[in-house]
Parts: sequence; structure tokens; C-alpha cells
Amino acid sequence: MKNILVTGGAGYVGAVLVPYFLGLGYKVTVLDLMIYGRDVLPSHENLNVVEGDIRDGSLLKRLIPGHDCIIHLACISNDPSFELNPQLGKSINFDAFRPLVEHSKAAGAARFIYASSSSVYGIKTEADVHEGMSLEPLTDYSSYKAACESVLAEYQSSDFSTVSIRPATVCGYSRRQRLDVVVNILTNLAYNTRKISVYGGDQLRPNIHIADMAKAYRMLVEADDGVVSGKVFNAGYENQPVREMAKIVKTVVGDDVEIIETESDDKRSYHISSKKIRDEVGFEATHTIAQAVEDLCAAFQGGKLPESLHNDRYFNIKRMQSVNLS
Repeated sequence: MKNILVTGGAGYVGAVLVPYFLGLGYKVTVLDLMIYGRDVLPSHENLNVVEGDIRDGSLLKRLIPGHDCIIHLACISNDPSFELNPQLGKSINFDAFRPLVEHSKAAGAARFIYASSSSVYGIKTEADVHEGMSLEPLTDYSSYKAACESVLAEYQSSDFSTVSIRPATVCGYSRRQRLDVVVNILTNLAYNTRKISVYGGDQLRPNIHIADMAKAYRMLVEADDGVVSGKVFNAGYENQPVREMAKIVKTVVGDDVEIIETESDDKRSYHISSKKIRDEVGFEATHTIAQAVEDLCAAFQGGKLPESLHNDRYFNIKRMQSVNLS
């Protein structure tokens, strides 16, 4: 599989994943609305960047043929962004999904990898939340993620290998930076204001470094059909309480950072087991939360993230509002 189409390839994960695949010798096509700009992707002879909408069936019909593998990242990411315009969220995250899968299969793609979410489990009390457990999504965003997994499973066949991955919350530096996810939020505040506010603190949040996320996708692309076809995998590393994340951030950023703890009624805890993807695919995350914080601090210091507290390019919901996405 040397020709890969990445939907949403100019997003937070895509801006790391695409150069990673190019460096490994793959030919990559990116399909993206480009609301964060094209400059998040490199210029490369093996990269074809297409500004377009996954809801455009005629574009998909022209674009998909010739690609061995589809990695579907494009979506309205996270609950607040989805709730900003639920009709828009449904049209992109769910209504466009079946046609995309159908076009991919009809065009002869061999594998389709879908970026679902670990939020599909809802809140579990069990210590290890694994792929065999029931899905109890709490929001429309996570409900449609779960629904797309079911749709994709309908198309699994001997010549069309389908895989769903349920990532933890991604953290770390990307050329298309997000500063609206927990580790990145804490680091941005610590570095630039020297204060972190923690609400509650005991809630568990699973995380995965963006470099490990890229590696997980590569391993799913390169795995034999018998290893991944028709399967679902969690992908995470550290299930840490928010309070501990704040302490890690302070350790990296500096002792002068003040952690302000406030009581919270939000007791939601999320945690996942990544044993299945380790045992069956051989993937194991190796980058820590501390390394993600270090990478972000280096980016701040190097001037790569200007106006990080206010610029809407770092915050999904703010950018959606500013461009009036429809």
C-alpha cells in the first residue's frame, strides 16, 4: 500500500501524519477544507493537496481511484465544536461517511482506516476499558463516531479491509496546532501565564503523543489483512488524573508555575486499555506526556506558536465561528 488518501490531512494529526508517511516513501493525497491553511503541510513531490469537501460525491469519485488505502480523519472534532452547529456536524461526521466508504470500495481501495474516538465508551467504572465492552456514548459527537464504526463494518470483505481506531486524546506539537485539548491547554497556560486552573483533578483522561498516533496509523496501514481486517483498536498511553497532568506540566515548564485547584461537579473519568493493539498489531506508545509538554515548550520558545492564548487558529470552535463553516 504505497498510495494513501488522507481526509482531513491538514488537521492537527494530519499535519504530523502526512510528512511522516512522505518520509517513509509513500505517495499521499490530502483532501481537506483547508480552514487552517495549506502552510501546515510541506511541499513534496509525492504529495497532492486537494482543497475540497468530503460531502462532494463527484469529487470523491474522481479523486479516490488509484489509492490503496484511505485514512479518514476529517470530521468536526470534539463536543463543543459539534454542538456549535449540530446539523453541520451530522452532515460531515455521519451523513458523508457511507458515501465515502462506498466510493472507496468501488474504486478498488484495499483498506479503509477510520478515526473513531475513545469517547464512544462513555463513562466506565472498570479499570481496563477494552474493545469488547459496550458503547455508551454521551454526546451526539461520540454517538455518530460509534454509528460510523457500525456502518464501516458492513463493508468489510476479502478485498476491502476495514479498521476502526479509537484514539485517546492526542497531545504534543503539530504545524496545525490545537490548544483546546487537555495537555496542550495546560501547557499553553503554564508557559504563557505561569498559572494553571484545575477543576476537580481526580478525573482520569487518556492521552497519546501525536508522534505515537502517527506510528499507530502506519502500523495499521502496513499490517496484514488477517491481523486488522474488520477489527477495532484502542490507542492510548497514559491514563492520568488531570491533577497529575498539571503536576507534570509544572515540572517541565518551571517551579514558578502556580496550580490553582477548584471544586468541580464534573466527575467524568475516561480511561482505556491499549492491550489489544499491542498484542495483535505490535503497536505500543513510547512518548510520554512530559515529552509532549517539552515539544510544546520548544515551539513556544522558538516562536512557532504566536498569539497562542488568543489566535483562533489554535481553537477549533473559534475557527469554525470565524470562517462561518457550513
